[in-house]
Amino acid sequence: MIQFKNLSPRQVSAVLAFAISALVGLANFILVDDWLIALASFAVLFLVAYLLIFYFLQQFIYRRIKLIYKFIYQTKATKREEFYNKYIIPQKSIDEVKEDVEKWAVQRQGEIEVLRKNEAFRKEFLQNLAHEFKTPIFAIQGYIDTLLGGAMENPDVRKRFLENTSRNVDRLVNLMNDLDEISRLESGEQVLYKQYFVVQELIREVIESLSIKLSQKEITASIKKGCEAPVYVFADKERIRQVMINLISNATKYGKPGGSIVISVYNTDEFKVLVEVSDDGIGIEEAHLPRIFERFYRTDKARSRDKGGTGLGLAICKHIIEAHGESMHVRSKPDVGTTIGFTLSSTRGEG
Repeated sequence: MIQFKNLSPRQVSAVLAFAISALVGLANFILVDDWLIALASFAVLFLVAYLLIFYFLQQFIYRRIKLIYKFIYQTKATKREEFYNKYIIPQKSIDEVKEDVEKWAVQRQGEIEVLRKNEAFRKEFLQNLAHEFKTPIFAIQGYIDTLLGGAMENPDVRKRFLENTSRNVDRLVNLMNDLDEISRLESGEQVLYKQYFVVQELIREVIESLSIKLSQKEITASIKKGCEAPVYVFADKERIRQVMINLISNATKYGKPGGSIVISVYNTDEFKVLVEVSDDGIGIEEAHLPRIFERFYRTDKARSRDKGGTGLGLAICKHIIEAHGESMHVRSKPDVGTTIGFTLSSTRGEG
């Protein structure tokens, strides 16, 4: 039995022409009782019917199908595509065209979903950005208005308000610097100056530079036992220093007083080195883990802002590591602690 749904336009034309010609030929044979005339009428009618049917299929159906393909691709056709439209599409069955359209529809639906998500992230980013700027600006405005309103006559109040204003100005400057930094990283403008260095030496330098912050919360930071042997990496030393400062500073902010921060360094294979910063602090809910590297994303907005920072530190870290061709990861559990790690290349040819 013929499967009509899989026939090409030429085959459809041939089947219809054959059916019409056979009926007419049979009628001629019955009426004239001459098989030669019946056969001749069958042959002539088959040829004429085939050409007419195929022509109308081509003109009225496949011209519209070509329009569908033009809407799908939305670009001016190249010579190759013109050849495809002229000779290949007419050979396709309607089901094949339907499959092409369905594939295009699925692809478009996926693109629409991505656009929706990006739009949601964009709105959230703009809201967060406005909030980050608004908080210090309103604080500065309040202090200045109070001073201008007469508080300037009191030396103690004047000094305290000016100090608070200065802190908020510093916060704005840091925010602007971080935004500029992340913009350059995202655009690829930031050039990496890679060199070989011992990653443990850099970690010790960072711990020393943050010693005051660590001592204020009585938190100890150290390299994990068994990871002290020198491990060389090939990376931009100052950029990795920036990553380590951000990660250890975060672990200090959200660490428990009297707690500890442990930095591990592993050779995962002959090409890669894994660096992890672990704390025993408040931890992060699982629902927040996929988004902690987003700009301005905070797991607890009120508490996070109280602890300072611009909300861009982890996003900057992620961009720096990805600029090296590497990746970051996070593991965490509330009231147990958090581990954030990243890979680096140990050879010049990697990353």
